[in-house]
Formats: sequence, C-alpha cells, structure tokens
Amino acid sequence: MKPPCRGGDGASRRGFLGALGAAGAVGLAGCLGSVGSVPGPTASRTATATTDDALSGRIAIAGSSTVYPLTLSLGKSFSEAHPDVTVSVASTGTGGGFADFFCAGRTVVNDASRAIEADERDACAAAGIGPVEFRIATDAVSVVVNPDADWVDCLTLSELAAIWRVGGASSWSDVRPEWPDEPIRLAGPTTASGTFDYFSDAVLPSAVQRTDHLTTEQDTVIAKTVGDSPHAMGYFGLAYYLQNRDTVRAVPISEPDGCALPSPANAKNGTYDTLSRPLYVYVAREALSRPEVAAFVRYYLERSTSEPAVVGYVPVTEEAAADNLDRLDALLADG
Repeated sequence: MKPPCRGGDGASRRGFLGALGAAGAVGLAGCLGSVGSVPGPTASRTATATTDDALSGRIAIAGSSTVYPLTLSLGKSFSEAHPDVTVSVASTGTGGGFADFFCAGRTVVNDASRAIEADERDACAAAGIGPVEFRIATDAVSVVVNPDADWVDCLTLSELAAIWRVGGASSWSDVRPEWPDEPIRLAGPTTASGTFDYFSDAVLPSAVQRTDHLTTEQDTVIAKTVGDSPHAMGYFGLAYYLQNRDTVRAVPISEPDGCALPSPANAKNGTYDTLSRPLYVYVAREALSRPEVAAFVRYYLERSTSEPAVVGYVPVTEEAAADNLDRLDALLADG
C-alpha cells in the first residue's frame, strides 16, 4: 500500500490569480504598469530609499520564467511608487538571461531558479560585470498531468527518470504495466531554463534529460498542453501550478514520510523536499551606483518576506531578509 499523500496549498488562490492576471496581459516581456505597493515588514529601516520621488530611469530585467511573476509583481508596484522609473521584465530562462542579457550588459538584474554557474560568472567577469546573489524565495517544482489521468497516484524519482531520460518511456504502460497503453505527451522547459537544469540534477543525476518533445520558456504553454491532453505530463515552478490548477493536476512525489503534493506549506515544512529549491535574483554590482537600481533592489529585498507568498512561493525568513539588506548596505557603502 502506498503512503498517504499530503496536500495543502498554503497560499490564497484568489490573491495569486489577481497578482498573475496582469502578467498574462503584459505578455512575455515589456514595460510594467502600476499596481498597489506591498508594504514589507522591514520597510521602516530604509523608508527614504523607496519614497524618493526624484527617481527616474529604466531597469531592465531578464531570466527565469519561475521568478518572472514575482519580479513582475514587484516591478509593477515599484513603478507605481516611482512613475518616472520604467521596469521591464522578460522571461528568457535563467541560462538565457545570463548568456544573452545580463552578462552581455543588456540587463542589470537576472532572475534565476538556480545558482549562477562558473562559466556564466566567468563570462560576466570578462565583460566587467560582477553578479551579486540574493536568495529571495523557495519554490516547489511541480510535476503536472491532465486531471483525467487519475491512474497517476504518486511517482518516485526513478519513475520520473524513466519518463524524462533520453530513450525513456514512450507510453504510460512502460512506467507501470497496469497503466494505459497510451503515448505520454511531454511538455517542458528548454535547455536554457534553470528549471530544466535543476530537474536534471534532482531527477536525472546519472542520465541525460530528453528534449524530443515540446520545449518552451512559456510555462503557460506547458500548462495548456497538459490541460488539453489526457495523456500529457509537464513540470514547472509552483506558481504556475497554482495559477493553472483548474486545468492541470499536481502529481504527488514519493518522499521518506509518504507521497507529498507540492505546496508552499509542504515546501516550507520539508514534507515536499525532493523537488524544492531556492530562487534568486542576481544584480550587477556596477549598476548599484544608479539610485533607481539600488532603490528597486532594496524594495525587492524588503518584500521578500511577504510578496513570494502572494505569488505562490515560500518567502525568506526575516533573518535572511535582514542579512540580504545588510549586504546591500555594505555594497552601497563601498561605492
């Protein structure tokens, strides 16, 4: 008998959809409009930095599709507070953001669903760019199927590997004989995605992840593909599962204490640990000399104890946020 599955979404679905609705209207990339500012618990320590009406300029951001909705939400509220500052956000994948934008000097912030790699740091250094890392949330990568795929009750990592490796399962019955003899239709991120990299490391440490299926940097496309096909499977960040849970179903993953569903609560308490991961923003050290960039980064870090929960992720602790802000203050003091 399989262990019981553990649920609990841990975040307001209505609040999540409200925050993400603007993202769909804005599209993959573009200038951000205005929404209400979200006060942060540490805002009092730097109130003047985020209420200076003299701020102006453009802040260009690219990178992770997973972090995209969080940065989009904060960028919009920051622009409302500072109408002369334009914040633009593009969903390009973590690796695509580093290679094509951040290390090329085209953006000053890179959203990342994994830590920067050595070759990316070297490329930035060669271009005179110093990436500064801030951890801003925790994600629970969600494997999703069509709601009609009721035979998928729980998956082990070895079963996930059998599906997603090169030369892997072509039909559901290849995974378990009692499952339907129907082709598995896969949809997932591209190789430029930090989520692709993370999934490879977590699920396929000794194999190569397949790409002979639909790959995209638009997680909503993955959700639609799975929602439209009863035999499909995909994976993406938790925020996109919560946004699309009327049309896709999250698969419980086998954990030491039982099969667990992805949720903010389960990622926070360690029940859903196997596919939980940190999320980051990287800031170009040199760009912190620009007042609008420094103010935006401070604004982002102040709200990292609350805003991730609105979008569907686990916020950082007050202590972690304070450490981030202390590091930012030290960088600014060094000039």
